Amino acid sequence: MSTKNVYRRKKKTRLRKLPFIILALIALLVLLGFWVKSSYNNGIQFARDHGKQEKKYEFNGPINKDAKVNILILGQDRVVDGSARTDSIMVAQYDYLSKKMKLMSVMRDIYAEIPGYQNYKINTAYTLGGPELLRQTLKKNLDIDLEYYAIIDFKGFEQMVDELSPQGIPINVEKDMSEKIGVSLKKGQHNLNGKELLGYARFRNDEESDFGRVRRQQQVIKALENEFVSLSTLPKVPKLAGIARGYVDTNMTNSDIFKTGASFAIRGNKDIQTLVIPVKGTFNFKDVYGVGNVLDIDKEANKQAIKKFLAE
Repeated sequence: MSTKNVYRRKKKTRLRKLPFIILALIALLVLLGFWVKSSYNNGIQFARDHGKQEKKYEFNGPINKDAKVNILILGQDRVVDGSARTDSIMVAQYDYLSKKMKLMSVMRDIYAEIPGYQNYKINTAYTLGGPELLRQTLKKNLDIDLEYYAIIDFKGFEQMVDELSPQGIPINVEKDMSEKIGVSLKKGQHNLNGKELLGYARFRNDEESDFGRVRRQQQVIKALENEFVSLSTLPKVPKLAGIARGYVDTNMTNSDIFKTGASFAIRGNKDIQTLVIPVKGTFNFKDVYGVGNVLDIDKEANKQAIKKFLAE
C-alpha cells in the first residue's frame, strides 16, 4: 500500500472520530456546568440552612460605562434595637480593561457631613440610613461614585474561611489579643480558623485603634488571596462562591458577580492594590462634644489621593 493511501485512510479515520470527540467535549462541558451550578447552589443552601435570609436595600448608585465596577463593601457588626452597625467600610474597584483589582479602606471615625443630619462619624450614616445614606455621605465628603453595595455577614466570613482552608489560614499574630473579639489569640505564627481570623481582623483595643484594625484587615485579605490562588482551592471555588453569595446582601446580579469573578480569577492581576483613607499627613485627632474622638481630615487632599488611586 502506498504512503498516499495510508495517509488517506488515517485522515478518513480521524474525520470519522471527530464527531465523537466533539460530542465527548460537549458532554464534558455540560457535566462541568452541572457540577459548578450544583456546588454553587450547595453553598447558597448552606447559608440558608444556617438562618441567613437575603435582604434588599435601597441603593441609587449611578451605573458608569467606563469598564470599571465600584463596590461599597460593608462588614455588618451587629443589629441593636433594629439599627445595624458597620464594623468596616471598604471600596473595591475592578477594571475590566487593565484587569486590576483595587481595595480602599475608609476609616469609620472620619468626621463627616451626613446629608439630612448633623455631622458625625462617617459609619453613623449606615446606622441612620443604610447603604444608600452611606453612599451619599461618601460622595459628598470624598467624591466617590459607587455603583453597587455588598454587605457581608460575619458568620459567612467564618464559614467561607473554614471551607477554604480547614487547617486554618497562616497569620503572624503580632500580640496577644482577646478584648471584644470573641476569641483569645496568642502572639506568634498560627493557623487561624474562621472565627479566629475574624477576631484578629476586628481587634482595635490598643494604641493603634482603628488604624491597626484596618492594617490587619488588609493583612488578612492578602493571606486569603494567597489561599485563593493555590491550585488546591480550584475545586472549592464554586461552593465558596455560593457560601459567599448566600451570606452577602448585594444589588449585584448573579451574572454581574460571575462576570467580574471570572474575569479576575482567569485574567486578573492578583496583586491587589490597597489604600487607606485618610492618607498620611491629612488628618488630626479631634474631640467633638456629643460625638467623641474623631478624625478631622483634609477632604480635598483625600479626594485627590482617591482620584489618583482609582484612575491609575
